[in-house]
Amino acid sequence: MRYVMNQKFFSLGDDFTIKDDGGQDCYYVDGKVFSVGDKLAIQDMQGRELARVEQKVLSFGKVYHVYRGDQRVATVKKKLFTFFREVFDVEDAAAGDLDATGDFIDHEYQFTRDGQPIATVSKRFFSLTDTYGVDIASGEDDVLILACAVVIDLCCHNDR
Repeated sequence: MRYVMNQKFFSLGDDFTIKDDGGQDCYYVDGKVFSVGDKLAIQDMQGRELARVEQKVLSFGKVYHVYRGDQRVATVKKKLFTFFREVFDVEDAAAGDLDATGDFIDHEYQFTRDGQPIATVSKRFFSLTDTYGVDIASGEDDVLILACAVVIDLCCHNDR
């Protein structure tokens, strides 16, 4: 499935609208403004929370937890000691760990599971500064991959 993520330019917090490839709004990412560490909720268009992301504040490096209800389903962290490239590790409770590698500053990277690509994030076809596409393979957890893409955006573009 292909999604288009567009960060709202005039918003308090990190708010995103996520559309499907037909241009229909699918998800809304609501960044919490007054919190210690980054916190955000991924909601359907009726406002129901599908996943929650919380930054682990007291940690070495940036670490984020993804929750569904009260259950932690993933941990996203930037690997600190990699040569010549940045790598994010996603410890996924359900289907095994994911890696995200590529050019995170320019939104050109890929998620892999056991070396096999399962999702691609690209800004190539979008001229707006904070709009990019996410292509997710069939059978993958779309909400989890989108949550991880938002976390990577927070880690790499937190100066906005």
